[in-house]
Amino acid sequence: MSKTLGIGILGCGNISAAYMRLAPLFRGIEVRACADLNAEAAKVRAEEFNLRAETVDGLLAASDIDIIVNLTIPAAHFEVSKSVLNAGKHVYSEKPFVLSVEEGQELAAIAKQKGLRVGSAPDTFMGGAHQLARHLVDEGAVGKVTSGTCFVQSPGMEMWHPNPDFFFQPGGGPILDLGPYYISNLVQLLGPVKRVTAMSSSGSDYRTITSEPRNGEKIKVETPTTIHAVMQFESGAQVTYCASWDVWQHGHSNMELYGQSGTLHVPDPNFFGGEVRITDKGSFVNITEDWDHPFSKANDRTHANYRTAGLADMALAILEDRPHRCSLEFSLHVVDVMTSILSSGDTGQFIDIQTTCDRPAALAPEAARDLVA
Repeated sequence: MSKTLGIGILGCGNISAAYMRLAPLFRGIEVRACADLNAEAAKVRAEEFNLRAETVDGLLAASDIDIIVNLTIPAAHFEVSKSVLNAGKHVYSEKPFVLSVEEGQELAAIAKQKGLRVGSAPDTFMGGAHQLARHLVDEGAVGKVTSGTCFVQSPGMEMWHPNPDFFFQPGGGPILDLGPYYISNLVQLLGPVKRVTAMSSSGSDYRTITSEPRNGEKIKVETPTTIHAVMQFESGAQVTYCASWDVWQHGHSNMELYGQSGTLHVPDPNFFGGEVRITDKGSFVNITEDWDHPFSKANDRTHANYRTAGLADMALAILEDRPHRCSLEFSLHVVDVMTSILSSGDTGQFIDIQTTCDRPAALAPEAARDLVA
């Protein structure tokens, strides 16, 4: 097998440019073609990044494409990923991987039958800051983690996104849109979740778009936009998670983990880098500077942005016959947690999580450098 796998991008919207721009940073992958139901969108992206524009069927049949990256809207992820697997190709999906456990299990069965891999974003938990947090948890720097808090709150997406409708439809909302970053990071830090409980609401029935070109249009809200949840992990830790698009301003940290001997402050899991702090006899100490991880370094203006690290890790895992970190089992467990939180918000009941998973392998600095081209 070649040491480089051919990548096809299916869906040429906003996020596709990031994959096309950042993929050359990594070993094992080469983006070769793209497709979209809107042929003009595929043509524009192809010209921008010197790729081959294909029809959707053409991309599925292309002999030089080994992995197709599914960048369609969340409601289409399952059917598109299923068509990719049935075409005999590996698939890597944007988050959320699927919208139900049953969909994920069906994809798992097809992948197993055909001997194919399935992966899914987010891969931000592979970032230097979050791998430093993982290292600290694993070495017991704050003792056993017993609890924690997470907050991701803002006024919403309609102020900047040109077409924000899907954020407020089933499959969107702050849990399924932002939850993958936070819950994936918690699972890689603490292990799988055992059960959840939640309350949910919507701040308004309609949102007014203030971005261009649709400034002034109203869109109906069809999914909760404020969710307060508690997750109990199999380790015994319990973490409060608050996600909302009805908050103009707040003063909470993104993620705090409370151990028997200290506190660990973890930066925004939506990004690869940031400041990691722990308590030392009651005083906070910034230890990020002592962690020489390649995915901590700013490479996108002021941010560390290494999107496609998970895709590259999957490609190299295929070539090296080892597990990949953004695995189907891991991603499906995160989906199970998120959909259970939404169900609990509807019913007011505690919900036991159906699935489990192993924590992804840690990505130490040397292992991260091995992913880089």
